[in-house]
Amino acid sequence: ITIVELKKMYSKKIPITMATAYDFPSAVHVDLAGIDVVLVGDSLGMVVLGYDTTLPVTFDEILHHCRNHTYASKLAVSRGCKRPLLVGDLPFGSYEISAQEAQRNAYRLLKAATLTSIKLEGADAARLRTVETLVNGGIAVMGHIGLTPQSYSTLGGFRAQGKHAQQAVSLIEQARQLVNAGVFAIVLECVPAEVAKEVTERISVPTIGIGAGMHTSGQVLVYHDLLGMMQHPHHAKVTPKFCKQFSSVGVTINEALKEFRREVRERSFPDLNFSPYKMAAGELEIFKQKLVELDRSSGSSRSDSVSTESEETKVY
Repeated sequence: ITIVELKKMYSKKIPITMATAYDFPSAVHVDLAGIDVVLVGDSLGMVVLGYDTTLPVTFDEILHHCRNHTYASKLAVSRGCKRPLLVGDLPFGSYEISAQEAQRNAYRLLKAATLTSIKLEGADAARLRTVETLVNGGIAVMGHIGLTPQSYSTLGGFRAQGKHAQQAVSLIEQARQLVNAGVFAIVLECVPAEVAKEVTERISVPTIGIGAGMHTSGQVLVYHDLLGMMQHPHHAKVTPKFCKQFSSVGVTINEALKEFRREVRERSFPDLNFSPYKMAAGELEIFKQKLVELDRSSGSSRSDSVSTESEETKVY
């Protein structure tokens, strides 16, 4: 899918689907499912790297995961699956210093990871200048307003935006300014549905909602959240309340690992069905004879070499 095709979907009012992917397996699954847009988001910091926020995510971490995703996407295409639009997040600290610094980092990300476009957060005056610089330099930019996770510290946490009238009006103004600066789409995160509806109806590019109700041009969710991978009872991460879990993959993974542990302990795995490699015809008897000769020459036998239980403290 290209940006031109995305615009056609928007003009025909076809809801746009978008999901995150951070590595080879997730990219293949998302691609084969026919998702329209794939975001290699800085959310990887929280769901993959275990950070409490997205702030610690570095440019090189984003680049690393973008490369993994891109190769997987190409593989999926070779199997006959359409390729989604590829978007990479510019992480916190990679575009705030200056528009030129942002441009250098965006070029590096696009060239090294062969992405289609980049996403950045915010719509203040400095950010608008950055967007204009990037677009004028031939870089496709997706905007992001509402709850902007990289502003976690200044927002006082992960808080919904646009709950008050003036905030809601401000979101409309921000969206319009981003469109004027040249973005091809805007993510609306954690805003009331009625506000997202008004924003969507007042601009000329697609809005992609996450926790923004049903009136946006499309929807995005984090891969791990929508699959129910983060609900392990001992895991600190909590799936956002706006996220529908379309599966319980985390439970399935946990049960499978427990079953693996049990079968290994009971020595029921591997059985003959999972011991496929056999010695060549006649070689087993020769091997046994060589073992006899080996034991004879060394003056020991297999039973002699078995160590007694150690007096040391057992770790496992």
